[in-house]
Amino acid sequence: MLNTEKDLELRSQDTICVNESRLQHKWYHNIKYLIVGILFGIVFIKAEVISWFRIQEMFRLQSFHMYGVIGSAVLVGMISVWIIKKMGIRTIYGEQIVLHPKQFNKGQIYGGLIFGLGWGITGACPGPLFAQIGTGATVIIVTLLSAVAGTWVYGLLRDKLPH
Repeated sequence: MLNTEKDLELRSQDTICVNESRLQHKWYHNIKYLIVGILFGIVFIKAEVISWFRIQEMFRLQSFHMYGVIGSAVLVGMISVWIIKKMGIRTIYGEQIVLHPKQFNKGQIYGGLIFGLGWGITGACPGPLFAQIGTGATVIIVTLLSAVAGTWVYGLLRDKLPH
């Protein structure tokens, strides 16, 4: 139950991702993101992060490989956020980077459990889905469509779910 205006404000920050940038660019300015995405996919493939077998090893506690990859990503993310906050780093266009605090709720636990269950069953999380499809594992299209459908259903039901 939302009790205060502050709770409502925090919840709306969690609900809506707002790009506050007012910059307008031509379509070809986005090619750099396509290139970085392709390179990221290649790194995923070479690091075996998209391997269904590696993911199963992780969930069966048989290999440290995926824990090392995930742990190093978390460490790099933590250091990056700390540097952004400490040095007041701005975007390449000079805009301030604002990181809003998130309010914890038990729905995050339920969502994480559902996400992990789906990850364990399918051997895919949203990050490497396109790389897996790109390697020829076209059955992953079912996982992609399921992720899109799940996101859509969540969007419809979010306000009705317990928090």
